Amino acid sequence: MEYFKEAHIKLINNSKSVVRRDLIDEIDWNHRLIGIKGFRGVGKTSFLLDYIKENYPNPKDSLYINLNSFYFTGRKITGFADDFYKKGGKVLVLDQIHKYPNWAAELKECYESMQGLQIIFSASPVLRVFENSVNLKNCAKVYHLPGLSFREFLNYQTQNNFEKYNFDQIINNHISIAKKITKKVKPLAYFEAYLEHGYFPYFLDRSSYFSDDLLKHINLALEIDVTYLNQIELKYLPKLRKLLYIIANEVPFTPNISKISTEIETSRATVMNYLRYLKNARLINMLYANGDEEQQKKPVKIYLQNTNFLKTVVPANRDNATYRQTFFYSQVGYKNELKAADGFDFKVNNNYLFNVGGKYTEPSDQNTYSASDRIEIGEGNKIPLWLFGFLY
Repeated sequence: MEYFKEAHIKLINNSKSVVRRDLIDEIDWNHRLIGIKGFRGVGKTSFLLDYIKENYPNPKDSLYINLNSFYFTGRKITGFADDFYKKGGKVLVLDQIHKYPNWAAELKECYESMQGLQIIFSASPVLRVFENSVNLKNCAKVYHLPGLSFREFLNYQTQNNFEKYNFDQIINNHISIAKKITKKVKPLAYFEAYLEHGYFPYFLDRSSYFSDDLLKHINLALEIDVTYLNQIELKYLPKLRKLLYIIANEVPFTPNISKISTEIETSRATVMNYLRYLKNARLINMLYANGDEEQQKKPVKIYLQNTNFLKTVVPANRDNATYRQTFFYSQVGYKNELKAADGFDFKVNNNYLFNVGGKYTEPSDQNTYSASDRIEIGEGNKIPLWLFGFLY
């Protein structure tokens, strides 16, 4: 316990809050069991440490533990948490809970037996929190931490504090919002950099190695988050990697399942399972005609989850249309529902029909919209593409 307390204090004192994530203010911290899921490198550990620093300045009240520690191969979380709780501990933060084999049952036990202890855990996006323990549905609240939005990236780069807007605010007030922002900065001057390396926070201190780091995280996600956590034999990893590469080369990708199954030498049913695994791992986004209810069927289109993946997986692909649509899905899809629609790129929240394109992309009529690149300020139903990066 003393070793972990000393490590906790050193970690808190040495960590720097470079980009404070707004999710801190959106979570209901009154819950006693909270999960934070997110792709490797989006900043889950920094997020947890920021919360501790802001709310528990007394080091006796909180304790951060990384479950990579070999100590927990011989010690149960329940026993450790009980010791911490009896010594006055209030908040126990368990990073990488998926590294611990019996996590669901022991979290449930801690929740029931230690009424005054709050446990916050982080996990891979693939981890099925509620599926692994139905009982956790009644006590755990799970949130997803995405990568940086364009707004967060711009705030860091320009030392501003631009606020976020919901989708309806942007639809109805995009001209005044864009004018307010462009009085202070030129968003387009930073937009391309964001598309290439702005989604993952480690560009802040490792910009020279960003592509190498991201490639490592993508491969670890395939090797561990997808294969290990889904109990897929490692010998099938090359098929998953090839599938991701096929998608990356052709996004926005209209899948031909029979053709894909031939290329990666597996069955159609397996291809569908692999697509679902990649989606759950936050490696791809899938667009359906009727939303979630169609997810047992073939998606209409497939995108990589964010534009940084595009730059790293297929650096030779510089197609502007691909980057623009991937950006729109990544930023808008975090808090809004996206569907496919005939003749349009996206239908948002069952109401707004959008085409995404360059500066000359116009709405087809008064009831449709365009997200247009290379413009600072829009007009009517023509909205700057970059502005959709201010949704979170």
